[in-house]
Amino acid sequence: MSKETGQGDIGVGRCREMGRDMENQIFSPSPLEFPQWGQPPQASGSPVTLPASGLLSPVRLLVTILLTIGLFACSSPGNKAQPKNKPTEQASDSKLTVFGGSFDAIDEAGKLLWRVDAKQAKYIKEKEIGQAENPYGELFQDGKVVYKVTADKADIEQNDKKLVLILRGQIVATDPVNGVVLRGNELEWRPKEDLLIVRNKLTGKHKQLDAVAQEARVKTREQRVDFFGGVIANSLEPPFQVRTEHLIWQVKQEKLIGDRPLQFFRSKNNQITDRGKGDAADIDLKTKIVTITKNAQIELADPRMQIVSNSMAWNLKTEIVTTKTPIRILHLTENILVTANQGELRIPQNTVYLQGKVNAIGKRRQAIRSDKLTWYLNNQQVEAQGNVVYQQAEPSLTFTGETATGNIQQEKIVVKSGGSGQRVITNIVPSEPKSGE
Repeated sequence: MSKETGQGDIGVGRCREMGRDMENQIFSPSPLEFPQWGQPPQASGSPVTLPASGLLSPVRLLVTILLTIGLFACSSPGNKAQPKNKPTEQASDSKLTVFGGSFDAIDEAGKLLWRVDAKQAKYIKEKEIGQAENPYGELFQDGKVVYKVTADKADIEQNDKKLVLILRGQIVATDPVNGVVLRGNELEWRPKEDLLIVRNKLTGKHKQLDAVAQEARVKTREQRVDFFGGVIANSLEPPFQVRTEHLIWQVKQEKLIGDRPLQFFRSKNNQITDRGKGDAADIDLKTKIVTITKNAQIELADPRMQIVSNSMAWNLKTEIVTTKTPIRILHLTENILVTANQGELRIPQNTVYLQGKVNAIGKRRQAIRSDKLTWYLNNQQVEAQGNVVYQQAEPSLTFTGETATGNIQQEKIVVKSGGSGQRVITNIVPSEPKSGE
């Protein structure tokens, strides 16, 4: 054996001893399994499993790389050592490049929480971020895929303490069960909280709804989506829009719930025909009924009317507005104000049905009171029933009877008695003489 060969053997033995000492000092037993760094990556990609108990820190990753390089150098006498002034790519930019990799995480029970695959990925030690190109991910809850995620590029942060997965880039998240598609530039998955967050230029799409907001929070088990910040939601058929700051979408129940001030817009032929607002509302996407439950107000474009009540139900299909609470209707064109305990407005028929302490007042202070009133908006005809009282200012007179018909705006009202022999009572109040007469 030559001196050179003998020195090589001694060097190999000392390096092996040093390697074992360093490995014993640095690493403790761990269930993590990583691909062999000295072997070329397989075409299908080797998965990196990240259990809930802990991740391999960037320092330990770097030590593993350096230790492997050192052992290879010592075991190959014919290879020359790397010059100190020419560090390897891993040492110079502190990153690990993996071609065809999988970022996985499991919980304490061994259930998969997420899996993100990428054609090309790299790990940046300083930022503790994995960068992936064209990633595809699956998010799991109760052993089932609850969302599928794709992106052009993404930053991947896997926090083992909080069990959080964060993706950044042009995110597309799809629910394979109900078909909800969420798009944004940032995604956060918190499996222990059953919470998926998509934010930053968020859009949501579904066969029943299109939405825009600053952020969406999804409870996957409940199939519930909460939209926050500048929410604009559009129901496709019939065209209807909701604007608010917080909107709850119960996807399985096909309902929208608003607990903050809302605005509503109904359109025909790309023109807004009716609008409404309220402090709280429920919207049934199946029946197309909007129930404004607090401080309800609806405005019609034709005829120009304003309807106000504490709560109202607005059927978008039949275009019928109903309320069981006190209602106030103002006809802006005719300047007629009507109040009642409850009412129904049928927009296609231009007819209003009112019940309970009905009081209608015209622009010249003429008024009609009754138990019930039917108001035909096309010709301003009215039909009153029950305890009818009609009054007008000039000349000052009052009619009392059981029914009345006529045009309140033209002050042409016919008051009739009922069938029980009741008579119509007429009261005429003479006008006071003017001063100087």
